[in-house]
Amino acid sequence: MAFISSGYNPDKPMENRISDIGPQKYDKFYPPVIAKNKGKWLYHEIIKPGVLVHVAESGDEVYTVRVGAARLMSVTHIREICEIADKHCGGHLRFTTRNNIEFMVDDKSKVDPLIKDLESRKFDGGSFKFPIGGTGAGVTN
Repeated sequence: MAFISSGYNPDKPMENRISDIGPQKYDKFYPPVIAKNKGKWLYHEIIKPGVLVHVAESGDEVYTVRVGAARLMSVTHIREICEIADKHCGGHLRFTTRNNIEFMVDDKSKVDPLIKDLESRKFDGGSFKFPIGGTGAGVTN
């Protein structure tokens, strides 16, 4: 009887069925500059360890600051990551396949404030919460 009261009709089991309640399509969450230039990137350069610039055919640039991250994270740590992304990156970030975090900004003037913020965040023991690096001939997570 519970199914009948909820609107389920056993004679027509597919009627009003919600078939796809999975995650939304990933490209809906791209930063605007990434969505605009998808598939139209000319090249990228490593400016310094952990900092890259990607240049599109349109001349748009995206600056990426890659930081090391733990494979397992607390909710508090994830909230701090989101706070950084909201403050500097319009709420956008990316996790790499090796569990590093990439903070992306669309203007070179936003890179140094982001780096200063990341370097100012340390654990109680003194180590960096967000060590910058992992690009080029360097150690990655």
